[in-house]
Amino acid sequence: MIANDEQLETTLQRITFFQKQISHLRKTEKNPVNYRASVSGFLAEVDRMQLEVREYFSYIPSKITGAV
Repeated sequence: MIANDEQLETTLQRITFFQKQISHLRKTEKNPVNYRASVSGFLAEVDRMQLEVREYFSYIPSKITGAV
């Protein structure tokens, strides 16, 4: 789980990196079966990280830090 803005930024950077990898594979992999096999792990990881980002954004900062 993302606990602070620094971790959020790192996760967003990783999402961008994985999306660029997927984009590259779309341009270079011509076989649809190989493409799906190649990107399935990237897509699963992007989905997982996006859920973490969404969860982080669903709480106000005081709830994250425990401050009142």
